[in-house]
Amino acid sequence: MKKDIHPDYHIIDVKMTDGTIIQMRSTYGNEGDTLALDIDPTVHPAWTGGGTRLMDAGGRVSKFKNKYAGLGF
Repeated sequence: MKKDIHPDYHIIDVKMTDGTIIQMRSTYGNEGDTLALDIDPTVHPAWTGGGTRLMDAGGRVSKFKNKYAGLGF
């Protein structure tokens, strides 16, 4: 394996959406940096059974119908 071509792998703090902080090893930033997540497995529909929606399901359809209302769709 070539030397000095791989990024530094160090410990960072990951701040979840509910405010809890966990430590992980990552190549993100520098040692001790904090990565704040906008969405994580505790709130994402793929891991929560789909109970919460991130976007209105009818939003795109409504926008399409409003845009092309006069064309007979």
